[in-house]
Amino acid sequence: MTFAEFQYERPNMGKLKADFSIALQAFEKAPTLEEAKQAFADIYQLRTDFQTMYNIAYIRHSSDTRDAFYEGENNFFDEQLPLFEELKTDFYRVLLVSKWRPDLEAIYGEQLFAIAELSLKTFHPDVIEDLQEENRLASSYNKLKASAQVEFEGKTYNLSSIQPLEEDTNRDKRAAAAKTKWDWLASQQTEMERIFDDLVKVRHRIAQKLGFENFVELGYARMLRTDYNAEDVAYYREQIRQHIVPLASRLYEKQAERLGLDQLSYYDEAMLFPDGNPQPQGEPNWIVDRAAEMYAELSPETDTFFRFMQEGQLMDLVSRDGKSTGGYCTYIPAHRAPFIFSNFNGTSGDIDVLTHEAGHAFQVYSSRDLSISEYNWPTYEACEIHSMSMEFFTWPWMANFFKEAVEDYRFGHLSGAIYFLPYGVSVDEFQHFVYANPDATPAERNQAWREIEVKYLPQRNYDGHSYLEAGAFWQKQTHIFAMPFYYIDYTLAQICAFQFWSKDQADHATAWSDYVRLCKAGGSASFLRLVELAGLESPFAPGCVERLSKEVGNWLEQNAQR
Repeated sequence: MTFAEFQYERPNMGKLKADFSIALQAFEKAPTLEEAKQAFADIYQLRTDFQTMYNIAYIRHSSDTRDAFYEGENNFFDEQLPLFEELKTDFYRVLLVSKWRPDLEAIYGEQLFAIAELSLKTFHPDVIEDLQEENRLASSYNKLKASAQVEFEGKTYNLSSIQPLEEDTNRDKRAAAAKTKWDWLASQQTEMERIFDDLVKVRHRIAQKLGFENFVELGYARMLRTDYNAEDVAYYREQIRQHIVPLASRLYEKQAERLGLDQLSYYDEAMLFPDGNPQPQGEPNWIVDRAAEMYAELSPETDTFFRFMQEGQLMDLVSRDGKSTGGYCTYIPAHRAPFIFSNFNGTSGDIDVLTHEAGHAFQVYSSRDLSISEYNWPTYEACEIHSMSMEFFTWPWMANFFKEAVEDYRFGHLSGAIYFLPYGVSVDEFQHFVYANPDATPAERNQAWREIEVKYLPQRNYDGHSYLEAGAFWQKQTHIFAMPFYYIDYTLAQICAFQFWSKDQADHATAWSDYVRLCKAGGSASFLRLVELAGLESPFAPGCVERLSKEVGNWLEQNAQR
């Protein structure tokens, strides 16, 4: 069965609620462990059925946000997800006091119960209407970005398809393309700032109703962070400032020299080489065929996985009008099927996003036999280890896509990972400011962003673009609107991925074995326990960031192409 053949039916929430109540009562009152396990399985089957329909609708809506039917279904789930969350919370409440808890902990491990305890802190029926409003606001931002029609040189682009023009070797052209894109975003500034202001206020209101001082602590609980806190993250951000920012600054200086410029402007930062960035040497179908060859050679596990993805038509990769921006991987539990979504646009990012999302998909495919949905995925920072590390594990096959430009690609990919870290911690520090100061005005938020940018991205030069000079760059970042406090997870995972990159260069067999073991573990443990399971060092450990910055910096210095 292919994805197009997956049947969709809107969940009957009345029936779901009634069936869930029956199963939950049976679990609560079960006189034997076997009966408790059967009721437990019934509860998870109901959850699987709902999550399957939600994910099918989500994929089809994001594939074409103009489709009226699936827009209606997306609106339905915006309303119903908080009610589904209420059912999960009812289950967690009973689970934590169940007389069968010791037996279930022996079967499923402690992580389920840690998740349950945190989840109880993040939900109460009193916040259902607020959660519905939060969902509606996040959806409105996504739809706004998907509606972009950017006119440039007589053609119309969306926010994904204009990106290749921003990497044009002609500096005037890429400057004009970048300005045109940012001018469109500036034209939406009032609406984006209204949406975000409403999001901040509703999140603050939810936090206070749940007994938190503000959304910061609630945001961490929502992310299910059980073994580190905001102080640990602040320490980590400082390590990035001390050890990665200077390395990034040196790389930007070398980049300006390569391009023959005294100083980079914002529209130059993505331009790594004077004769152009490496690009995939074929169309999307050709890329997928090369990827199939790559995964067949990488390992038997990845060969089986990628064949499954192709045969099920479980990838939507090419940019088009009306399609949501960005890329993601999700999981359709009743079909035991990952799904990869992206927006190919002819740049090297097409390969990055394919290998990145394939890392997510390979992980959930590897752990799909774990019997409870909490373990399909780990928490987000652990999730991103699989994706970012897969980008590095596939390095030996990059000539498949880039041919003679492969060394330029590897250099650009690794330096791009360094460039990303200061931006990633900027997003995190900005969100801490935003939610610690919920009454700040849009102008004050923009000013805070600009100050944070200067701290972590000192090379950033906006060449007089008033929207960007005023601190509005953050408004293009979907995660800030839709998934607060997620973005730091990418950076933590990047530090872990650097370690896999290092191990892979020294001993591929051991590195790959550690990686597969991590993928198979799914979400059965917390972030730091999974890091330990994979034989990696915690990004919070003193000296970890410094050591890796030196190792990566040395490689980049030795392998600089020109």
